[in-house]
Amino acid sequence: MSSTLRRTPLHAAHVAAGARLIDFGGWDMPVQYKAGTIKEHKAVREALGLFDVSHMGEAVIRGPRATEAVQRLTTNDVGGVPNGKAVYTLLCRPDGGIVDDCIFYKRAEDEYFVIVNASNTAKDLSWIRDAVGGIVDIDDKSDETGLIAVQGPRAIATVNALTTDDVAGMSSFTFLDTVIAGVKCMAARTGYTGEDGVELACASVDAPRLWDALLEAATPHGGMPIGLGARDTLRLEAKLPLYGNDLDDTTSPLEAQLGWAVKLGKGDFLGRDALVAQKQAGITRQLVGFRIDERAIARHGYAVVDRGRAEGEQAIGVVTSGGPGISVAGAIGLAYVPPSLAAAGTTITIDCRGKDVAATVVKGKFYQRRA
Repeated sequence: MSSTLRRTPLHAAHVAAGARLIDFGGWDMPVQYKAGTIKEHKAVREALGLFDVSHMGEAVIRGPRATEAVQRLTTNDVGGVPNGKAVYTLLCRPDGGIVDDCIFYKRAEDEYFVIVNASNTAKDLSWIRDAVGGIVDIDDKSDETGLIAVQGPRAIATVNALTTDDVAGMSSFTFLDTVIAGVKCMAARTGYTGEDGVELACASVDAPRLWDALLEAATPHGGMPIGLGARDTLRLEAKLPLYGNDLDDTTSPLEAQLGWAVKLGKGDFLGRDALVAQKQAGITRQLVGFRIDERAIARHGYAVVDRGRAEGEQAIGVVTSGGPGISVAGAIGLAYVPPSLAAAGTTITIDCRGKDVAATVVKGKFYQRRA
């Protein structure tokens, strides 16, 4: 593996665990461990798993005008929530295209913490500075922050046993400052798997100690470290979009069915005018989930086609994510299609490497966790 790849604070732990490492957006990251992707996926669904997500970007936005700045940056009403609340939101260009999807954590009216997608860190922080840098301080904390996700039905109980605070009492999308296994953390009840769990941000120098303690506590319950392969299959089953696949600068939140994270009534924000216009005019494409029951898998970039059209005009949509279901039947995926084909139960045709394959549009998540 090239020495030019960046490494997280947990790199040595992954090597020691026998992980298969790959280049992931310039980072040397574990795609799977010895157990393999399927066993890792099932461990998260049935027990718990540990994810190194320290490659993600983090920043603090602070100052007397921090709430004003955050409200201008975000589509959701981030500034309107109580302190201690985490909010999923989009950052949009003036034309409504998505700069990134991320989570903001409201510490106070004058201080917000934000976690952005790893591949977008430089782009996002540059965009934030250009947009609001004149009225707030923007402190890049990426290099000094370690981030570990603990996900699965046994995740909360396992973490709760390592702290004197009531992590189990936290509601979804809230956070608190705590000490877990002797390590100071910000614990947030968030995740990217479709399961319950927490994401723990700590000082990067403390991340190996926290990882080791979590792994020791998780192993007796069937827990294990989880690589990028299972992270992708888990998020797809939960129908959680991935920036760079399902979202990018050319897609809008309304097209991506993320209108619930767009609060047009909160006041002005970047991209609002374009989204208002798009909502009035109507979208021309829509992100949907689909299932294939025959033996075929649709991958990113495969065309959704209408063979009744003239040659050269048959591609009417595109698959953005796809793979085999592990906790659900069939092959599953996400695709942009015309709104006329977006209703649940509609049959669409996907060109899978020269073979036309029928898929059925599915409403909601493919996988729904047990209550």
